[in-house]
Amino acid sequence: MRIVAHVDMDAFFAAIEEREHPEWHGKPIVVGADPEGGRGRGVVSTANYKAREFGIRSAMPISLAWRKCPYAMFVRPRQLYGEVSDKIMALLTRELKEIGGAVEAVSVDEAYLDLSSCGSFEVAEQFARRLKQAIFWQERLTASVGIGPNKLVAKIASDFHKPDGLTVVQPKMVEAFLAPLHVRALRGVGPKTEEHLKRLGIQTVRDLKEHTETELVETFGVFGRALFRQARGIDERAVSEAPEEAKSIGRQTTFAQDIVKPGPILAAAMKLAEKVHRDIMAERVNFRTVTVTCRYADFETHTKSRTLPTATQSFPTLKAATMKLLWQFLGKRPVRLIGVRVGKLD
Repeated sequence: MRIVAHVDMDAFFAAIEEREHPEWHGKPIVVGADPEGGRGRGVVSTANYKAREFGIRSAMPISLAWRKCPYAMFVRPRQLYGEVSDKIMALLTRELKEIGGAVEAVSVDEAYLDLSSCGSFEVAEQFARRLKQAIFWQERLTASVGIGPNKLVAKIASDFHKPDGLTVVQPKMVEAFLAPLHVRALRGVGPKTEEHLKRLGIQTVRDLKEHTETELVETFGVFGRALFRQARGIDERAVSEAPEEAKSIGRQTTFAQDIVKPGPILAAAMKLAEKVHRDIMAERVNFRTVTVTCRYADFETHTKSRTLPTATQSFPTLKAATMKLLWQFLGKRPVRLIGVRVGKLD
């Protein structure tokens, strides 16, 4: 029996700020760019539930958030969030190792868990309750958990009963659980797809399920098949653990201040590549993949990789791949952290 859980920390960044500042309890907290009295550029990273009562949401322009609630506590993102995230992911990994499960971290504040080894949804629910308690005891933060037969259902379920929620959807409940939901709940359904579906008279998952796979593919192409499967609660994606560090060599650096200009970022990347190359030579290994990580000021993290035709120890090859990959991240957004890693070692 396949059992998957999705752990989603509640208003993560804002919750950490409230934990660090007990005097802010009950006040609206907004984490993001500097609002500069309503003239600031940038967006909201997250807002606590009190701030959401004023209509403030993630990705909203920070200037608009300020106009909605100028007396909110506006805070810039900081390194502490990443440190707390690392502790929570380590806790999840330890607990899952005890039962032979797997953890797939998908962002700083959410992860999928393979709880199939629990054997039943009842046991998985008990295990999830203990996990939630362990997170709270260790970090004084709450998490909402969804449990289902796959990633799709677990992810949607974790949004129910927030904050500090726990929602279990057994296989026999999937159809009834999904049917009344708006199609926006499905993976890949953004504003454009939502509008297209609406023109077809499709607003809920129940509406979507009335259409055949052929009809959906004719209208949406390959994505039509994904819509057809999601409407029926089908999702075969596995919970994938990160590769072991021993199978790769990497370095990363966190800037003392967020940086926008490409020059200093590229210079730092060059130093990282040099250190990685020294490690490669010391280990006497070749590499075939180069991966670059970029974490922005709001802690949104992205990675890009390149696989080389053949394994090599070449520093010019490492340098060229690093620069080419990193350039794709650079622009107007301030960067907090970069990393360079090589893999497929032999």
